[in-house]
Amino acid sequence: MSDEGRTTRTTRTGGAAIVEALEAHGVEVVFGIPGTHNLEIYRGLARSPAITHVTPRHEQGAGYAADGYARATGRPGVCVTTSGPGLANICAAAATAQADSVPLLIVAPGVPRGMEGRDVGLLHEVNDQLGMMGAILDVAVRAGSAEEAVAAIGAAFAGWRAGRRRPVYVEVPVDVLAAPWAGEAPVDAALPVVAAPSPEPGALERAIAALAGARRPAVLLGAGARGAEEVARTVIEHLGAPTVTTVNAKWMLPESHPLSVGASLRLEPARRLLEEADVVLIVGSRVGDAESWDVAPEPAGTVIRIDLDARAENKNVRSDVFLHGAAEAVLGALARGLAEARAAGSEADGGLARAATARAASLATALQDGGPWRAVNDALRAALPADTIVAGDSAQVSYYGTAHLWPMERPGRFLYPPNFATLGYGLPAAIGAQIGCPGRPVLVLVGDGGFLFSAAELMTAVERRLPLAIVVMNNHGYAEIRDGMVGLGFPPLAVDLETPDFAALSVACGGHGVRVEDLSQVGALAAEALTRDRPTVIEVDLGPSTR
Repeated sequence: MSDEGRTTRTTRTGGAAIVEALEAHGVEVVFGIPGTHNLEIYRGLARSPAITHVTPRHEQGAGYAADGYARATGRPGVCVTTSGPGLANICAAAATAQADSVPLLIVAPGVPRGMEGRDVGLLHEVNDQLGMMGAILDVAVRAGSAEEAVAAIGAAFAGWRAGRRRPVYVEVPVDVLAAPWAGEAPVDAALPVVAAPSPEPGALERAIAALAGARRPAVLLGAGARGAEEVARTVIEHLGAPTVTTVNAKWMLPESHPLSVGASLRLEPARRLLEEADVVLIVGSRVGDAESWDVAPEPAGTVIRIDLDARAENKNVRSDVFLHGAAEAVLGALARGLAEARAAGSEADGGLARAATARAASLATALQDGGPWRAVNDALRAALPADTIVAGDSAQVSYYGTAHLWPMERPGRFLYPPNFATLGYGLPAAIGAQIGCPGRPVLVLVGDGGFLFSAAELMTAVERRLPLAIVVMNNHGYAEIRDGMVGLGFPPLAVDLETPDFAALSVACGGHGVRVEDLSQVGALAAEALTRDRPTVIEVDLGPSTR
């Protein structure tokens, strides 16, 4: 560690410990904003030959960018904030990652040791900063030394290899960051192996027997099946089972697959398919109302659930057989057991017919509320490369449109926060995805309301020279909330808003911009945007909402 440009072993501080721990675990990108209390971390980052630092314009943008990076690449996203307001700003992004089980590491300074809870007016002081993050995340740790900070970072990476991939917060007191450190950060491969839970043999045998004897099986895949796509497909094809996914698991089974019913859990035909099956296999899903839109399926048949989280056994939908473990390992065991118990494809024809019927009915249902968003999704899908990453937002064009009307074939193609349903996600998530997947085409498809939550990140995209195509569907306000007010029978309030000239805003930030009213132009303009050296905003002016 005494190479030119690096601190010597005797002058390293706790800030260097953080950076060297990140390097040891293969971190290549850190999103963050420097502040008074995290300067020792930035001293280390400035000297790091392995880590690229990206500066968003708001800590919430840093969190969403790291989230998009993680979803697109499959690698953990890492953020550094300062204490107090910087950390408070990232809370919405942290909660988004928590709700969708995205591996995010957030590192921030805390008050000096011995000053916890004193309320003495320290700069950026929060009554209980650790408690603030602990109320949002499953794991929030305050390190009492540089060694503890290094260990906490290592524990996060070790835990992600074996457990649920949710965000972790590590707080390091400012005096620890500034204190000398002469330790070593163990490389990722040297960490203890954390064993994933395994289902009880008897439960596995009952699951295999039920699936082997099923005449009308169906499968529901959730985000907890990430990384198990191949073995999930093996089981699905072996069973000939029509398969529904949550939006968070869109692409888990390629949506061109004949047994795919699509990301359609909220749609009545898909729920009916699950309810009428004699055996339902649910993999890695809470079947929460954010995905089912308040109407959870009520299967009449045998329900088998696979989940890393033991708390999921009867969450929202009861289970008859619970298989506690990692999706890939458990599905692998099911595949082997089924291969021995029944002839491959014995129900495939019936399953194909049921899948096709449910898919057609689901699409028809989706078009009842998603019809207005079909044209833009179809135009962009036809014009852009097949491997385009689409970053959405909590916007009608996303949850009525892209989720159902743009089939996806591979992992990390649709970046969208269905559970926390936060506004402002799309643009920074796309920035993270583009940085994590250089050379891949990345499209932002959002509404005007959500875009304005994080429009400052245009400057981040310009600064990084990212060729993003950013399509803003401008209906001048919060149309979904307006619809809700009208539906409840009272006059809309605070939802019809003035909006800027989004194309001009992009140009003012150093990007490109164009305004269109004809959707037939959108596809070609987006394709052209992907060839440029900086972002392009394509504003589609829909006029004020009248729905």
